[in-house]
Amino acid sequence: ADLPLRPELVGDEPYGAPQLDVPVCLNVNENPYPPSDAIRREMADAILAASGRIDRYPDREASALRAALAGYLGHGLTSANVWAANGSNEVMTHILGAFGGPGRRCLTFTPTYSMYPEYARNTHTDYVTVPRRADYTLDAGLVLDAVAAHDPTVVLITTPNNPTGTSTPVAVIEEVLAGTDAIVVVDEAYQEFSRTPDDTALSLLANHGNLVVSRTMSKAFALAGGRVGYLAAASAIVDACRIVRLPYHLSAQTQAIAEVALAHAEEMLAKVDLLRGVRDDLAVRLPALGFDVVPSDANFVLFGRFADRHAAWRTLLDQGVLVRETGPAGYLRVSAGTPQEMAAFYAALEGVRADG
Repeated sequence: ADLPLRPELVGDEPYGAPQLDVPVCLNVNENPYPPSDAIRREMADAILAASGRIDRYPDREASALRAALAGYLGHGLTSANVWAANGSNEVMTHILGAFGGPGRRCLTFTPTYSMYPEYARNTHTDYVTVPRRADYTLDAGLVLDAVAAHDPTVVLITTPNNPTGTSTPVAVIEEVLAGTDAIVVVDEAYQEFSRTPDDTALSLLANHGNLVVSRTMSKAFALAGGRVGYLAAASAIVDACRIVRLPYHLSAQTQAIAEVALAHAEEMLAKVDLLRGVRDDLAVRLPALGFDVVPSDANFVLFGRFADRHAAWRTLLDQGVLVRETGPAGYLRVSAGTPQEMAAFYAALEGVRADG
């Protein structure tokens, strides 16, 4: 109470999904399959090599990593079109640090990722939201009407959306871009899990200088502990992020691990098809058990409805299964896991009832 804390921070709690020591963690949408022993040894060798210069600062431009990311994304991108940071969280903070700020507004569409308001708060950016349609989708008319009403500097469109898993077609994003000069950020953190992964906003970059496509290596690449997020955009947007970044923001170890992962992208992504299948199985089995399910293109499913979702969450947790209490009222979110994890989830679910 005696500290000169910023008024908007008074009473706030730090963000974070529960990190509990339980047998089955299905709450933060991780890829549950770590890299192979061979890739992990290569990562260890890369860290050993980097430690030979650990007394020196790392490449502050992450040049080799950005080139590798551009190669992975394709679409004619080069390192000048790619920016990397500590998770997509820092990527978003860089975007709002460059294009938000006092007197500027960020617009997004709810329900969506719960960290967005914190990015806005931390960069002194006004944050406004407009509800999605009843099925949690977006159309260009809804987005452009919201843009006209709120005059944002930055528009955030999450596809597949977290926590609902719903996708926004590229055709809709193209129509939005044609109707606004705002920076349009398309958050594709879960794009590799989509039923149509090639239907990506990356295909629009060549014709739209106000487009940013944000992604992460935490999900499909099973590199959540590596903390690597990135964006693709016009080089001028990348340069703007370079202005607001902290110096040497990506450690030598982080860059080394990510470069190894990208060199083995096919193997690192080998379980994506399997996890899509687990997601699709959830979409079939959960309704058969009496639950409502929101159609998902990500590696998770939102299900319910519960009159008291916290009680349902607690019942699962008491049986060693951790899911996420997030999203619209009455719903829980479960990540796609290993066969053993899913068997435990379905067994624990026998003690949980949907309330309609």
